[in-house]
Amino acid sequence: MREVTGRPPAAPDAGDQQVRGMARGGVLNLASAVLSQVALFLVMLLLARALGVPELGRYAQVYAVLSLLGLLSLSGFRAGLTRFVAVHLADDEPAALRGAIRLGIGISAAASTVIALGLAVGAPWLADALHDPQLTTGLRLVALCLPASTVCEAALAATRGWRTQRAYALIGQVYEPAARLALTALALALGAGLTGAFWALVVASWSAAAFALVALARMVRRVPAARPAYRPGELFRFSTVSWVSSLSSTGLIWVDALLLGFFDYGPDAIGVYHVATRLVTIAVFVLAPVNASFGPHLAHLYHRGRLDEVRRIYRVATGWVLRLSLPAFVALLVFPEQLLRLVGGPGLAGGAAVTVVLALGQLVNAATGPCGTLLNMSGRVSVNMMDNLAALLLNVLLNLWLIPAYGILGAAVAWAVSLAAVNVARVWQVRAQVHTVPVTAGMVKGLVAALVAMGVGFGVRWLVEGWTAQLVVGLAAIMVAYLAVVFALGLSREDVMVLRAVTRRGGRRAAAEPADPAGPADGVGAAAGAGQRGARS
Repeated sequence: MREVTGRPPAAPDAGDQQVRGMARGGVLNLASAVLSQVALFLVMLLLARALGVPELGRYAQVYAVLSLLGLLSLSGFRAGLTRFVAVHLADDEPAALRGAIRLGIGISAAASTVIALGLAVGAPWLADALHDPQLTTGLRLVALCLPASTVCEAALAATRGWRTQRAYALIGQVYEPAARLALTALALALGAGLTGAFWALVVASWSAAAFALVALARMVRRVPAARPAYRPGELFRFSTVSWVSSLSSTGLIWVDALLLGFFDYGPDAIGVYHVATRLVTIAVFVLAPVNASFGPHLAHLYHRGRLDEVRRIYRVATGWVLRLSLPAFVALLVFPEQLLRLVGGPGLAGGAAVTVVLALGQLVNAATGPCGTLLNMSGRVSVNMMDNLAALLLNVLLNLWLIPAYGILGAAVAWAVSLAAVNVARVWQVRAQVHTVPVTAGMVKGLVAALVAMGVGFGVRWLVEGWTAQLVVGLAAIMVAYLAVVFALGLSREDVMVLRAVTRRGGRRAAAEPADPAGPADGVGAAAGAGQRGARS
């Protein structure tokens, strides 16, 4: 990665403009992520209520295989396409941009097709290894999903290189989960059972892939025509390391469910673990949309050598992630049994301890912010890869030690310890890279507000009878208490600026074309930016 030197200094409000642009993209991602998490939660709720926890456990295992093989198929091009599209736009290189997109999409499609064929043939063997022959049909149906989901991810990753989140949010975060929910509900209503739920996944994946390719094609047409120039060396070097890193990171998320299956804990235990994992994932849902908005801005700024702005948006992004996540974490720590009963009835209440342990691990993840994204987009993908490999290895070793003795609680401890360890390590690596840590006064105020809200939540739990009333009153009390303390302690300058940016009517145009005080990106960047105004949020 080269750092451009000799550019004129950024204008005094350059950082403000980047924060505003990132805020608008982040708010679009955040709103769409809320809808996505609601849809996925309802899919889980439907499966648990209509089919039972064992069938939900089978769905979780099969989906874990799809997630891992999806990243194997992408070969790291998700991060690579975002980064190199952003870089080629900044450097006014339309030929290289077109070549990078063709390489990334083409290789991802070919790899996913080959892997899907292997999964379809080997499905009975894998089902036997997981001690559940009933998984065979589901595994073959997710093999049918794999090429579509891979191409969709690659195409949406490329669109983010234009520093727009519109296609990613509307297709990946809204359409695909909503289509999956609607089709799953239809399949269950028609009595198609778990097989119907997997067919819903197939249809949603293929239709989302078609929309993603159309969105990418429209954006590429706005770039000046040029014969594609292929630079496989730089793309493969970055993407291969990013691939290992992403595969390790996703393995950290899903390996527990697979290891529980290998240890023959059965779909009941895996179903409980999956529900607890999904609840905790909802708590930190804000991390993914903020990362998606943060990454392209970071790649652009770091490539231009504007490290002061990199440090600033890193701190701002981390503050958003933690403070927006804290109320949900408080709810998980105070009402784990009640939340589990909401999903699957009294039989899931035994997973409360698992939920609390997982929540503590994710809380560390939220508090450290997008440190992994910063390492990736600043070109330190090998460092991030080693972090993820170390975390995955630690997780597997802890699982092998703890699952036989403690079951799903042991899996939760292994996951939480591994996740916390890798993120603490990344914070110090980022400190060495850009000379900052993501600690701000706003974060401290958020933690104070969370402690007050937690006290209020435990008070409600002690005073109110009945789990339903406890949950309804408690969630409302936690939110009111949290917001009251946050506003009483005062908002930071960045908070006020972000609120104005995302509520001001005229902000859409600025969000469409983030300002670059160091100079325009000349032909490609200017043309792409001008063409994007109507497409950005």
